Amino acid sequence: MRRSNRSVILTSIYRNGPLSRYELGHETSLSAASVSNLVGELLAEGLVEEAGSVESDGGRPRVLLRVAPKFAYVVGAEVGETRVRVEVFDLSMKVLATTVYPIDTPTPAPELAVKYVLQGLESVINAAEVPKDRVLGMGVAVAGVVEGPADAVVDAQTLGWDSVPLGAMLAAGTDIPIQVDNGANTLGQAEMWFGAGRGATDAVVALVGSGVGAALVTGGTSYRGTRSSAGEWGHTTIMYGGRRCRCGSDGCLEAYVGAEGVLDRYRLAGGVVDPGDDEESAFIALLDDVDSSGIAAKVVQDTIGYLAAGFADLVNLFNPERIVLGGWSGLLLGERYLPQIREAVGKRALRQPYAQVSLELCELGRDAVALGAATLPVLHLLRNGGLPHHQAAS
Repeated sequence: MRRSNRSVILTSIYRNGPLSRYELGHETSLSAASVSNLVGELLAEGLVEEAGSVESDGGRPRVLLRVAPKFAYVVGAEVGETRVRVEVFDLSMKVLATTVYPIDTPTPAPELAVKYVLQGLESVINAAEVPKDRVLGMGVAVAGVVEGPADAVVDAQTLGWDSVPLGAMLAAGTDIPIQVDNGANTLGQAEMWFGAGRGATDAVVALVGSGVGAALVTGGTSYRGTRSSAGEWGHTTIMYGGRRCRCGSDGCLEAYVGAEGVLDRYRLAGGVVDPGDDEESAFIALLDDVDSSGIAAKVVQDTIGYLAAGFADLVNLFNPERIVLGGWSGLLLGERYLPQIREAVGKRALRQPYAQVSLELCELGRDAVALGAATLPVLHLLRNGGLPHHQAAS
C-alpha cells in the first residue's frame, strides 16, 4: 500500500507538476494527512523538491512540488535503420549529452548495434559528467517485435533479425539496468507524456521514418496484443499484390510511405537521387523538388494519399480521439502537407469517427524515439514509488 500510494503521488507530480499538496490531494483522492506524510518522505529523500509557490484563496501561499531533476539520470538509445542515437537526460528530460553512430547497411548485425549502444552509453555519461551510480537505467528502442522484458528477444524482419536476445547481449556489457522496447511504442509514450498526446485517452502515435509503425493507446493504456506485436501498422496491406516490402510481403503500407519506399518509387518513376545523399537528405531534396518536377510532385501526392488511406484505416478500426504523426520523414511531410493529409483522411474514413478525431504533428521533434526510450527507466521509478528495488519488492 505504501509503495502504491507513493507511486500515485510521485506519478502525479512528475506527469502534471509542479503541484501543491492541496492539488495532489484532489488529483490522487488521498487524504491530506497521507499526502503530507508521503510528500515529507519524498522531500527527505531528495526525490522531490520545492519549486516556488502560488497564492491561495485567503490563506498562505501554497508551495509547489516537482521531481528533482538532478536526483538521478536516464539514458535513451534508438537503434534505427540508418543510425544509432544515444542520449542522457536528467529527470526533467533535459538532454545533457548526445552521440550518433551512422549505420551504412540496411541490415546491421545485432553485434554492431550492441557495440554502438554500449559505446554511446559510456560516451554520453562521460560527456555529461554524470556519476554512473546515479544512472537509473537505459531504455533502448528498436524496430520490430520485442518480447520480454526480462531478456528482450527481438524479431525484426526488416533488419534481418530473428529471435535476437538483445536485452541479454546489452546486459552482458554493462551493470546499468537495460530495458528494450519497440521504437513506435517509445515514441508513443514520450508523446503521451510530454507532447501532442497529452490529455488523450484513446490515441494512435504513428512513427513514419525509413520504416513505419504505431503505438496504440486505449483507455489511457498502451495496447500491445498477446505477445507485444500490436502496432505493426506499417505491415498492414494497403495494396493486394503491390510493391515488395522489406519484411518479405507484398503491398505493405511501409513500402509506400516509409522513406525508403518513397525514394524507391521516385527512382522508378525517373526521378534522380544524388548517390552521395543519405536517406534524410534525399527525402528533403525530393520535397524541395515538388514545385519544379512533375515526377516529384506525383510521388509526394501519391504518398499523401497512401498515408491518408493508412490513417483512415486507423480511424475506422480504433475510433481514436487523436492521431499523432511523428518520425523524421513523417514530420518532414506533415510540416508541409498536414492540411492536405487531413483532407485526404476525411475522404477515406467513415464520416462519424473522422469527425471525432484530430490529426496532429509530434511535438517533440524528429529525435523523440530516444527520449521515449529514456522514459522506460523513469516509468520503472514511478511504478516503484521511488523506492529502492529491495524495498519496492517488499
